[in-house]
Amino acid sequence: MEISTDKVAREAIEAISERIKNLKTLNIIVAGKTGVGKSTLINAVFREKLAETGMGKPVTEHMRKLTKKDVPLAIYDTRGFELGKDVQAQVKQEVLDTINEGLATKDINQTIHCIWYCINTASNRVEPEEIEWIRELTKEKQVTKVPIIIVLTQSFSKKNADALRKMLLEENLNVLQVIPVLAEDYDIDDEYTAKAFGLDVLIKVMGESLPDELMDTLQNVQIVSLAEKRKRARAAIATATTLAITEATIPIPVADAAALVPTQIAMIASITAIFGFEVNKSVITALLSSTIGSSGATILGRTVVAEVAKLLPGAGTIAGTAISATTAGVITTALGEAYLGILSLVFSGEMVLDDLSTKKGKSKMKELFQNALKKPLKDEN
Repeated sequence: MEISTDKVAREAIEAISERIKNLKTLNIIVAGKTGVGKSTLINAVFREKLAETGMGKPVTEHMRKLTKKDVPLAIYDTRGFELGKDVQAQVKQEVLDTINEGLATKDINQTIHCIWYCINTASNRVEPEEIEWIRELTKEKQVTKVPIIIVLTQSFSKKNADALRKMLLEENLNVLQVIPVLAEDYDIDDEYTAKAFGLDVLIKVMGESLPDELMDTLQNVQIVSLAEKRKRARAAIATATTLAITEATIPIPVADAAALVPTQIAMIASITAIFGFEVNKSVITALLSSTIGSSGATILGRTVVAEVAKLLPGAGTIAGTAISATTAGVITTALGEAYLGILSLVFSGEMVLDDLSTKKGKSKMKELFQNALKKPLKDEN
């Protein structure tokens, strides 16, 4: 079976598009007084600047829904907390109605999955009405099962944020966590800048509470935690590696090694969806030609098998003609790790997507692939 990098790249782009299209929608209610920094928080955590001024579709008197095309995320932004107890009661009822309406649909795309209640740390106090509002909402949580996170925004002083967090924890509120954050770097004066922090913790805590069906979505839309994206991507690599090993339990003839390609395409699609980048065909072609085959050549042909055989003596071939389960797993893992490594560099700003089709980008991908091939040997020594 012969299959070219061009064909695989086309199939990979189709798989990526399908994978992203099928991501479930993550729905979050963000509550709190006006001026606590909700819009800044939303824009800092998620891609595509959802909370732009004037944006959003009204869904209740005190709530608007923020969405953007091709982003599997909906933010329900509440307003009016500063207007007094009566309005706060109305907002609470609107929140509960929105949750219950979603639950009634039995559709994960319509269900509310998390509530962030935002409190401004810089104010150095929490109104008793706010504590009572949260307490009443958490009582309803027994029925709705929607996790609530208190987010301490504008935490310019970590000392003050820690004190406020401790006070809220002592209230014994039935919340998932109390998390201090500073959404953006803040210039205190000419000599000192308070660095943004806490957003990665927010994503980690959310990831521990959401159903698995939403984990790829969370990683797709968040832009603050490379560690969480890598963790999820490694799970996709592990799944693909296990499948490749299973597929090669009966050794695959080198000539039929392209039978592993669908598994690897699915892995590439999953990793791409997790990172949320718009990857084009040239990037995938560069990945393939730099790792498991040269442009226009047979994918997983004798060249790459011979290379793996050098690194894993006795495991790479059977009489020089077949790929063993070990080799199938190593190749799949190495391809996934190379792609993960290169997208991690893009995420951290060390490279841009356009670099990946250049000589520099291809060289880096080849280096990452070869290092990943050698890693099992290093781990054994």
